[in-house]
Amino acid sequence: ICCLESFYITTMAINKKDISKALETITAPGEGKNLIESGAIKNIVTFDKEVIVDVTISNPSLQAKKKMEVEIMKVIHDLVDQKADVKVNVQAVVPVKPINTIENKLPGVQNIIAVASGKGGVGKSTITANLAISLQKMGFKVGILDADVYGPSIHLMFDVANARPLSVTVDGQSKMQPIESYGVKILSLGFFTGANQAVIWRGAMASKALNQMIFDANWGELDFLLIDLPPGTGDIHLSIVQSVAVTGAVIVSTPQNIALADAKKGVAMFAQADINVPVLGIVENMSYFTPEELPKNKYYIFGKDGAKNLANDSETAFLGEVPLVQSIREAGDVGHPVALQDNTPLENAFSEITKNMLTELVKRNKNLPPTEVVRISTMSGCSTN
Repeated sequence: ICCLESFYITTMAINKKDISKALETITAPGEGKNLIESGAIKNIVTFDKEVIVDVTISNPSLQAKKKMEVEIMKVIHDLVDQKADVKVNVQAVVPVKPINTIENKLPGVQNIIAVASGKGGVGKSTITANLAISLQKMGFKVGILDADVYGPSIHLMFDVANARPLSVTVDGQSKMQPIESYGVKILSLGFFTGANQAVIWRGAMASKALNQMIFDANWGELDFLLIDLPPGTGDIHLSIVQSVAVTGAVIVSTPQNIALADAKKGVAMFAQADINVPVLGIVENMSYFTPEELPKNKYYIFGKDGAKNLANDSETAFLGEVPLVQSIREAGDVGHPVALQDNTPLENAFSEITKNMLTELVKRNKNLPPTEVVRISTMSGCSTN
């Protein structure tokens, strides 16, 4: 505002519309909208040179309240009247939003599939990578969110370890552009950390990073978003089901009893009434070993039919088995998923598993209502839908 305009304003009573216009320049914390758009401003009262602003924020800390008060006072003095007597009443109110599928659904993403395992080291990320490739080869648009924040590996399996997501503007908002490899869109914390850098975060920080990769990304139109979950049933799993409506889950296990015991917990977590994410089926990895020189022989190193029996006991589908083959490991290490190879036994195995998953998904979408996100009030799993 030029000097003449500033002088003119100071000679008149303060206009409420001018205050509102000034407050539009302040972004509401955590909203992505300004104070007026977000509804944070509850009341504005002006009388002569006196201005009273009532505002609500979601952060209850004294520091956040003081920061908001200072920002509002400053913008009114700078843009409206430097002599205004401004009083700001800041109230912290944590909003309770109605939980529904539409509000928490990613625009353009048709199906969100969580790939989980109770135990680490069973090949969950390998299964995720090759499922994505099989889906892409079938003509589907596919993305992968690597939610294993403490041990991300998807960026390595797709040979994009040195890539960095760029910022793009979508509908006036800055978004992360996922890295694309072999026709699959990928976001992983591995893009943002060094190869030798350990991620030492508490659950809240990890969940915040995940939400940014989910909602601040330009995923575009996807038929499938596969979420590669970390082992176990912890904070990350709860954060995912609280953030988005997961269409279904795929459980990965090896045949031995120790892995199956943890896989049961994974099935139980998704089947819990408070979470209620349909389990589409179970994949058995490292089912048997066949030496190259004895192609007709099968050696069940970790046991036989363990995951198949678990599927029967859990009343869920057995999606298929993947043998213990050196080339699968080698393909993952060089960033070239084995499902990319056409007309090989391994490509056929992953294709069959993917087809079985799609069959179960069709049944799920036909017979069950859309999954709702959940609000979990305690770590014990007490929640309301």
